[in-house]
Amino acid sequence: MAEPEFVMLQVEDGVGTIRLDRPKMNAINEQLHMEVRAAALEAGKRGDVRAVVVYGGERVFAAGADIKAMSQLDGRSMVAWGRELTDSFTAVQEIPKPVIAAITGYALGGGYELALCADFRVMGAGAKVGQPEILLGVIPGAGGTQRLARLVGPAKAKDLVFTGRHVGAEEAMEIGLADAVVPDAEVYETAVAMARKFAAGPPLALAAAKRAIDEGLDRPLREGLVLESQLFAELFDTEDQAIGMRSFLENGPGKATFTGR
Repeated sequence: MAEPEFVMLQVEDGVGTIRLDRPKMNAINEQLHMEVRAAALEAGKRGDVRAVVVYGGERVFAAGADIKAMSQLDGRSMVAWGRELTDSFTAVQEIPKPVIAAITGYALGGGYELALCADFRVMGAGAKVGQPEILLGVIPGAGGTQRLARLVGPAKAKDLVFTGRHVGAEEAMEIGLADAVVPDAEVYETAVAMARKFAAGPPLALAAAKRAIDEGLDRPLREGLVLESQLFAELFDTEDQAIGMRSFLENGPGKATFTGR
């Protein structure tokens, strides 16, 4: 793949920032989402990245898909386009590390579908989120009906999808679309601070916890419990488990320094 033009992975102190920068509104076209996918895969593999922030800059997270480009497609061509977009977003969801979306300005349509792939969403007080696809005569096509309903329940998801309305920060926090609301100027630093706390934790255990929760939700409870028990037991063959338990016995909780092995 060529050198990325719209998306960069910037790493500092264990935190990898997937930075979207496609002026003016980070509209999501094929190139941008493929670059998001590449950055997500790189962040997942790199040992110096222990937590991830997805950020669109001070003005906007992502205002949605590139409607001009999409308007030229018919149903047959949209099948392939939609599959690729979904695969790119799923790559963000499957980063085996804590992921935080830092939302400024607007996260609409495909922009909010990208934010839904994070484990947590930090939202600026003046930001707006929503799934306005219905106003164009279509529906969300990259997770906006599926991830959204799993996050806030079917009735709230139907309200947002059926109306296409924009949701402000206060309501977003109230119904679970956001996990924290802070002044607009503090969105990125708040997300990075959250990420740094996770980055100090045991990477293998965090990856196992994320997998257990995410995959367990899509299975019957009995199968989810089997997955949890399997992942729990596997961690007893790691260096981090030995370090963590020894540190607890010698120094009390919360003082271990983990190696990721």
